[in-house]
Amino acid sequence: MDASGRGHTAAGAGRGGFRAERAPDGRYRWQLKAPNGRVVAVTAAAYETAAEAERGFDGLRVVADGLTARITHVRDGIGWVWVVPGTRSLPEVRSSRAYERYATCQNAFRRFVVLLAKQPALGRPEPIERGPSLRTTDVS
Repeated sequence: MDASGRGHTAAGAGRGGFRAERAPDGRYRWQLKAPNGRVVAVTAAAYETAAEAERGFDGLRVVADGLTARITHVRDGIGWVWVVPGTRSLPEVRSSRAYERYATCQNAFRRFVVLLAKQPALGRPEPIERGPSLRTTDVS
C-alpha cells in the first residue's frame, strides 16, 4: 500500500484480483476484478483498515463454494443484480453492475464464485456468519 493508503492490491493481482481501496470517508472497501480488469464484485461493507478488508475477503473466499445469492430486479431502471447476504441479512458483497437479463445475472454470480475460489489467501480469514440461502425476488 502506498503512503496515502490507496491502492492496496494483493500480490500478483495485476489487472485482476482483490483490491482494497480507501474511500473518501477514510474507510476501506474491496472489489474483485476479473483478469481482463473488469470489476465483477464489490463489498457492501466498509472496514476501518485495509487488513480488516483483507480478512473479510478471505472469510468469503474460504466459503466460496457454498455461497448463494439473492437476485433481484433493480428498483430504478432496467436490469438484475445479485447480492450475497451477510450477517443480519445485510449485503456482504454484490454485483458491480446491473445485468439486462436474469440469466446473465445468474451466470455472472457463478463466474464470481469461481473467480473468488481461485484467489490466493491474503491472511487469516474472519469467520463469516451465513445468512439464508438463494432467494430470488422480483421487486419490479
